[in-house]
Amino acid sequence: MFIQTEATPNPATLKFIPGRTVLDNGTMEFTSREAASRSPLAEKLFDVPGVTGVFYGNDFVTVTKDDSDWQHLKPAILGAIMEHYMSGAPLMADGSVTSDVDETADEFFDEQDAETVEAIKDLIETRVRPAVANDGGDITFRGFKDGIVYLNMKGSCAGCPSSTATLQHGIQNLLKHFVPDVVEVRPM
Repeated sequence: MFIQTEATPNPATLKFIPGRTVLDNGTMEFTSREAASRSPLAEKLFDVPGVTGVFYGNDFVTVTKDDSDWQHLKPAILGAIMEHYMSGAPLMADGSVTSDVDETADEFFDEQDAETVEAIKDLIETRVRPAVANDGGDITFRGFKDGIVYLNMKGSCAGCPSSTATLQHGIQNLLKHFVPDVVEVRPM
């Protein structure tokens, strides 16, 4: 088994590509050892000293570290991922391979803005999320109020030094161009 590794814009996060589907649908993020107990792979990764976060995308796993050195962490992480896939163990303890998180559960916006919100969500889904997934992360819509779009950043995007620039110069400009009601984009 060959696992490809890619750098991300976040120096604290690496993207690992096992050459097979990781999660059939959606994304999943583990920001603590307790949350990782739902996934045998995430648990193994959190056993590596220095690992502070695990994120699953369709065909990749991103791992976030503390101030430890990648040179020491990377072999252990590669070993944990390889061991997991070679063992045939399920990704999730309950056997699921799709995100069980309802992305729309915590959304907020006025009903009168529904058309604007649909346009925003479409742009995020078709233009933003695919690009961000290439960098090992995900960005999801959380809300819209008074011209401000609120987004949730996950995976390599969370805590990334360039995330503010991505939001303000990339996503904000894109949304303002196509949706005149948008005045600002903020992380949640």
